[in-house]
Amino acid sequence: MTQQQTQEQATSEGPVPRASTPGGRSLLDRYFRISERESTVAREMRGGVTTFMAMAYIVLLNPVILSVPDAAGATLDGGQVTTATAFAAAVTTLVMGLLGNVPLALAAGLSVSAVLAFQVAPEMTWPNAFGMCVVYGAVIILLVVTGLRRLIMDAIPAPMKHAITMGIGLFVTLIGLVQAGFVTSMPGPGGVAGAKPLQLGTHDMLTGWPVVCFSFTVLLVFALQVRKVPGAILIGIVGGTVVAGVVHHFAGLSKQDWGGRNAPEIAGSVVSTPDFGLFGHVSFDGITDVGTVTVGVIVFTLVLAGFFDAIGTIIGIGQQAGLAGDDGRMPGLNKALAIDGAGGVAGGIAGASGQTVFVESTAGVGDGARTGLASVVTGLGFSLCLFFTPLAQVIPTQVAAAALVVIGSMMMTNARHIDWSDPATTVPVFLTTVLMPFTYSITAGIAAGSISYVLIKAAQGRWREPGALMWGLAGVFLVYFALSPLEGLLGVK
Repeated sequence: MTQQQTQEQATSEGPVPRASTPGGRSLLDRYFRISERESTVAREMRGGVTTFMAMAYIVLLNPVILSVPDAAGATLDGGQVTTATAFAAAVTTLVMGLLGNVPLALAAGLSVSAVLAFQVAPEMTWPNAFGMCVVYGAVIILLVVTGLRRLIMDAIPAPMKHAITMGIGLFVTLIGLVQAGFVTSMPGPGGVAGAKPLQLGTHDMLTGWPVVCFSFTVLLVFALQVRKVPGAILIGIVGGTVVAGVVHHFAGLSKQDWGGRNAPEIAGSVVSTPDFGLFGHVSFDGITDVGTVTVGVIVFTLVLAGFFDAIGTIIGIGQQAGLAGDDGRMPGLNKALAIDGAGGVAGGIAGASGQTVFVESTAGVGDGARTGLASVVTGLGFSLCLFFTPLAQVIPTQVAAAALVVIGSMMMTNARHIDWSDPATTVPVFLTTVLMPFTYSITAGIAAGSISYVLIKAAQGRWREPGALMWGLAGVFLVYFALSPLEGLLGVK
């Protein structure tokens, strides 16, 4: 924190306590080192509430993403997923605050949830999918403890890191558009070639009030973001739900008009006892039935999706809070990274998908948060959500899906870091970014980008530049793409 910022805060909130006067400091102050970090209890509590408001939307959105059937055709109970999402976020954020003492909040990562829903669940049962979540979390912890995490992340070139974020952004955007009915599939009769795979609405027209409510919510959130309103996504979802409720009542709509899922109507009490039916809903039986290579690729993809930008997020927020230097070194960084990795295990056991640090934590830091006390406040906010899960069932899928489009647009801002004049960069970045939404697979995008990157470097005579690790990853992904012909060649059924 600069001297000017300190003076400004002293003017607005009174004198900032100094570490040189420990006498009379409360236990709370000493434990969280509030005075040492030039903050106050009031400022930490305010920052914690701000962070909660900025990321509470995940409690509403995660059940929408995890609503797809698994390989056995089974679906998860929406109320149980809501409870699991709030519970996992509360526990991991509280642990980060109490043990890590940093203003970082965790919740179900959208990229991890997308991988679980659209890549893992179609291959196995939901208990197996959550088992894979536990495995990837354990792998991340192992990487942090051994120091291999930094080696792996350093081996992946920066443009590829940004491309993965951008690709996931486009992927979740497409998911949101499809969930809302803004985009639908248009299969040709009998598989006739030339039929459009996607179309606008129905018959290239937007139809139905739910799509209108989706569009209204998207525009509302964008408008709030432009105005820099804290908690814009959550406020937009609430506003969209209110509009949907008015439309539902006066237009005489039924639950089927909303896709047979959540409808904007309250039936019964808005308060309920938390349903922990998904807790421990984990199984490792039959995972290898999908193939060892497939399992390996799934774990690798989950690791990238769940932890890919965690260090960047943690260090970036740490620098904003004045906890990290310009070289990225931050006291307790490995502890924070380990807790982030443990979030994968906790999320899998809870039935909510992997937990990871949310970039929305910057909202609280920007509002003054500097210690783990802010995370404790945020965690308590998620704890309260456990008793209001019926409210989540009131929010239509179309309204919640608007958040995916908004978040996708935010992730696409990484394009500013790409040197678009260098073909050796743009080709891998392009393939990584576009193949994720076009194939509905994060793995396919990462695989194509990795392979093209090392091959282009080799064509330039710079084959040593990618490093042994990137060449090894490219080899694994070549096997992944050629798995079917290889199995045929080897006579494997």
